[in-house]
Amino acid sequence: MIIRKAVLQDAETLARNQVAMARESEGLELDYATVLKGTLAYLTDQTLGTAYVALVDNQPAGSLLVTPEWSDWRNAWVWWIQSVYVLPDYRGKGIYKALYAHLQQLVRESDRVRGIRLYVDKNNMPARNVYTRLGMTDEHYVTYEWMKDQ
Repeated sequence: MIIRKAVLQDAETLARNQVAMARESEGLELDYATVLKGTLAYLTDQTLGTAYVALVDNQPAGSLLVTPEWSDWRNAWVWWIQSVYVLPDYRGKGIYKALYAHLQQLVRESDRVRGIRLYVDKNNMPARNVYTRLGMTDEHYVTYEWMKDQ
């Protein structure tokens, strides 16, 4: 398995992954064209985020997006993991674990990044179980949101 930063040529794969993830985990049907535009935005402007792709036999097996949040409490960045998706044929084979370990190593090597956070749909028990097994906790914060109508 190889973990690498996503490149522009990964845009369609990443966008398809997100449409599939929203359908599977939350029952949402995302507009592919909108997701592709959003994907192209962060692939061309890394201040918006950085995606990583896991390749098995040179084929995409999974991906995730990291977006930075400045923490004044820590005087450092916290990375938010978003848009996690592992293709069905590769589930249960350590793909997310490898992506997460890669991020942890990058954080350990950085003087500017302090930690990693993520949010997950409260009903997505398979994902929540994976995150718990990897040592992440859900005991500190509750996430709320508001989105304006489109």
